[in-house]
Amino acid sequence: MNKYQVIKAPIDTEKTNLQKELLNQVSFTVDPNANRVEIKRAVEDIFDVKVKSVNTINVKGKVKQRGRITGKRKDWKKAHVTLMPGHRINFFDGV
Repeated sequence: MNKYQVIKAPIDTEKTNLQKELLNQVSFTVDPNANRVEIKRAVEDIFDVKVKSVNTINVKGKVKQRGRITGKRKDWKKAHVTLMPGHRINFFDGV
């Protein structure tokens, strides 16, 4: 699997911004078939940082209803990547 297929997008919320500042963690949406080793290698290669640990979560899609019609959002996988001290990834600085 290509390293750019493993990492899909960064997650930018208030909670992830606090994790970035306090715990030196960055969150990504990742391929559902990717494992922790593949995620670690992809982050280290793409962003040129050292990774301490990777925690993954399988997120179930919510069931939504609009009138009588019900649908379901996609299931997806999230990864919290803890970086080694002294390493940082800055996505939206200077925007």
